Amino acid sequence: MSVSSSSSSSSSSVFVFTCLLIICLITLHITMCVAKPKNTTRSPRQLSIDYYAKACPQLEQLVGSVTSQQFKEEPVSGPATIRLFFHDCFVEGCDASILISSKPGSKMLAEKDAEDNRDLRGEGFETIRKAKALVESRCPGVVSCADILAIAARDYVHLAGGPYYQVKKGRWDGRRSMASSVASNIPRANSTVDQLLKLFSSKGLTLEDLVVLSGAHTMGFAHCDNFVSRLYDYHGTKQPDPAIDPRLLKELRMSCPHSGGNTDIVAPFDVTTPFLFDHAYYGNLVSKLGLLASDQALFLDPRTKPLVQALAKDKHNFFQAFAEAMEKMGSIGVKRGRKHGEKRKDCSMHIS
Repeated sequence: MSVSSSSSSSSSSVFVFTCLLIICLITLHITMCVAKPKNTTRSPRQLSIDYYAKACPQLEQLVGSVTSQQFKEEPVSGPATIRLFFHDCFVEGCDASILISSKPGSKMLAEKDAEDNRDLRGEGFETIRKAKALVESRCPGVVSCADILAIAARDYVHLAGGPYYQVKKGRWDGRRSMASSVASNIPRANSTVDQLLKLFSSKGLTLEDLVVLSGAHTMGFAHCDNFVSRLYDYHGTKQPDPAIDPRLLKELRMSCPHSGGNTDIVAPFDVTTPFLFDHAYYGNLVSKLGLLASDQALFLDPRTKPLVQALAKDKHNFFQAFAEAMEKMGSIGVKRGRKHGEKRKDCSMHIS
């Protein structure tokens, strides 16, 4: 009896153990099956350097052939395209919505026709048009206008003497472009540091990003109406801005009268090396040679002044920080997939 009872008890234990093992294995299998999509599904907003490695491996060379030629023929294409990229990313995200043309006869204007974008130079748009046409001839329907704009901006930074950095790709072109979205999303020539910090923060950018990305003003030009109040009637005082160097004030007044001047006149953001991408912009701010009030404010504000001073002394640090900040800015509001975007053949027109 005892032997029979022991044998029965042993068999029962083995049976229970086997059942528990099977249950554990089934549970583990189910857990792994449920968890698997979480670990392997690609983020819908993920960008990658080799996004077009198979579909259009020669993409960067194609865009580069256009940007290098444009830079030789029209050097202003550089700052024009970099500015275009900034204005695109800050409104609706980096989705090439800045390139869309308003429909003839429509009351709904596109971004490029907004008041704040009226002085975006045509050379920037022309660069993207040419690059897109070339890319379409080799890789039809594959590459977005948004990615071409990001690559071209990087190319011009490097062509002008700035850093070369890898551009992550995978953006789709946005379906929405409205002039009414621009004003509240673009920095103003007379913005305060508080206003700039609030705007940049709304895009996921930091104080350091603000100061570093402002360094793009080491190239390019601004029309007189962006800074004329600094020259004659700063903040309603009927006096010039005390934070502007007297020599620069004199030179700018010769080009930009208080009223009635030529509206096509421009002045360089960087009065020392206007066609080079370097760190002279920051040294200019230290010397009271900033063109826009919003630029000079970065040196006057105690929160941003230390970084301005540091970058003025360290070109390598600026280049490294700028490359990182451009990658960060280039990820703002990225669209992915047909549900959220499109890939236009003509960057100025939505796919109908």
